[in-house]
Amino acid sequence: MGSEGGSIVRKPRFLCLHGFRTSGEIMKIQLNRWPKAVIDRLDLVFLDAPFPCQGKSDVDGIFDPPYYEWFQFNKEFTEYENFENCLEYIEDRMIKLGPFDGLIGFSQGGMLSGGLPGLQAKGLALQKVPKIKFIVIIGGAMFRSTKVVEDAYSSSIDTPSLHFLGETDFLKPYGIKLIESFKNPVVVHHPKGHTVPRLDERSLVKVTAFLETIENLVMMEDENKDGEENNCTPI
Repeated sequence: MGSEGGSIVRKPRFLCLHGFRTSGEIMKIQLNRWPKAVIDRLDLVFLDAPFPCQGKSDVDGIFDPPYYEWFQFNKEFTEYENFENCLEYIEDRMIKLGPFDGLIGFSQGGMLSGGLPGLQAKGLALQKVPKIKFIVIIGGAMFRSTKVVEDAYSSSIDTPSLHFLGETDFLKPYGIKLIESFKNPVVVHHPKGHTVPRLDERSLVKVTAFLETIENLVMMEDENKDGEENNCTPI
């Protein structure tokens, strides 16, 4: 990152949504598996989900508590509890901590990140914050609630998106369905399971190209805003 015309080009700003029964601090550790050269190009804000963990966490003994969850669900993942409260909480945090350019989500946070652009476009979520411009989804999946599916994915999503799909991830079939709901997804395949993967040489090429794309879009948007402000004539 450098300067253009004497002004500093800002980093794309992302709100990071962690996995089920983990935390923002745990996701920070997970993302730091990626090269520093990648992480340093992003302005990352890590958020804890609104509800304390209501059962055993799969990362207990691997990462220290506390653990949190975004919402609760039945065994089939077709009915959700506190889902609307979760959406309101995310919007409130985005108002207080934003503005944000995009979302990065893993697992349950990846499901939210993948569904929120469509819900926002339909006027059903995040109406008090700017449009989500980019998303990064790691080990994510499509929601299975009939209503949420209709609301979030009924139209093809044109938000630039980067998806990490694990070969042995138990959510892989639903991750593929989510990818199919986006117009121009960039997909990074990796041999691991349900995890934030390290970036091999091939993955790094795709991730770097995606970063360059969103950096250019952010720069153009900021330049357009500056131009509009400069063209405003004071009364």
